[in-house]
Amino acid sequence: MTALRSSLRSEAGNSRGQSIAAKASPRTSRSLDNKFFAAMAGVILATVFLGFAHTYYLAGVFKAKLPSPIVHVHAVLFSSWILFLILQIALVWVDRVDWHRRLGMFGAVLALIMFVFGFLAATQSFARGFSPPGSRIPPATFYAIPFCEIVTFLALFVAGFLMRFDAPAHKRLMLIATLELLGPAIGRWPFAIVHKVPLLISLIIVLFLLFVAVFDLWTRRKIHRATVTGGSFVIVSQLVMFPIGHTVLWHRFAEWILKLWNASS
Repeated sequence: MTALRSSLRSEAGNSRGQSIAAKASPRTSRSLDNKFFAAMAGVILATVFLGFAHTYYLAGVFKAKLPSPIVHVHAVLFSSWILFLILQIALVWVDRVDWHRRLGMFGAVLALIMFVFGFLAATQSFARGFSPPGSRIPPATFYAIPFCEIVTFLALFVAGFLMRFDAPAHKRLMLIATLELLGPAIGRWPFAIVHKVPLLISLIIVLFLLFVAVFDLWTRRKIHRATVTGGSFVIVSQLVMFPIGHTVLWHRFAEWILKLWNASS
């Protein structure tokens, strides 16, 4: 009888310990998630600031000498999205998911407006005949890069919005969508190697994606399906945007867009 009681007590103790561990595990997981996504938001903020500090943020923002009002609006919207991402991550950190969800509709509107002005800014840049200095890339070919970036961002955002009730997938897709937008900022980093090796921009974005994958492996023992799907989509986008820009079909499309732009100007 004594042995039976001891056994029951031991089992009860183990069960209680497992229950406590089960309760603690999600909390620990949420804490790690909060820290990681906050750190990634910091990386994104630093990346954007480093790229646009000289020409925009430290140049007076609205007083900065940008090519047109459209580019000004685009810059404000892009910056607002980064701040919005940080705010949403902070709200989850302080356990105000209710506010996070309410602001989500504002984020949806902001993303759609960003898409419109991203397209307008890219097309106006193309109409001015812009391509990166010293790159010798034809403007029509370069136009494919911002065009693909903004389309990929919108696709990932829509996927993340539709997955908003699946928190792990939602936050990964939103983070990955934002990583897709970092190309212009990285391309303006004040480091000569970035300008000499254009492929480095895509490699840095892929490196940021690897951070997410490694975090998944560390905390989940496997890469989350949203990381695989969203990350693969970004990688494919980075790989094909430049070859697409060299195709005859793309040049015909770009010429058609240019005609519409000039006709409406």
